[in-house]
Amino acid sequence: MKTLRHFIVLIFLASPSIALEEVYLEPNQFIKNSFETEPEIKTVWLKKEIKADIKELTGLDYPGLRIRYWEVGNKRAWILEAIGKVKLITTGFLINDQSIEDMRVLIYRETHGYEVQYPFFRNQFKGLRFESQKSYKLNKKIDGISGATLSVNALTKLSKIALYLDTLVAQSEN
Repeated sequence: MKTLRHFIVLIFLASPSIALEEVYLEPNQFIKNSFETEPEIKTVWLKKEIKADIKELTGLDYPGLRIRYWEVGNKRAWILEAIGKVKLITTGFLINDQSIEDMRVLIYRETHGYEVQYPFFRNQFKGLRFESQKSYKLNKKIDGISGATLSVNALTKLSKIALYLDTLVAQSEN
């Protein structure tokens, strides 16, 4: 019995697919830090057309029926998730006038690539926007991190989703 226990512990420690969940910033704290006043909570329903646009834009089949966002004026906060290599990365985007003001890795679950949470990487997203509302091409390239390629790709795709959804919301309010 003791040998079996040691074997199970050894397998647990040796398994590369087991990642610890690292919470860098609680999602509710990200929202609180993003606004000076209490934001209004709103929802985007992921209709077939929106899901198809996200798939075309990023290659991701974004799960779920809705995405909540928080809004004060033209400033909106989005909390989105995507798989890096095998685990979800929870990310917060603060968008002001359809330009990313801040991006934060909130919860990181992967075994590699955690460097994406550092300011030297995150700061690249500040000022990121679409070149035009018709092309959905980002106005600048996001530089990668050696050993974190899949996490970088996931966050870049999430930034496109956040900007796309923000554009939809802004257009529907006008």
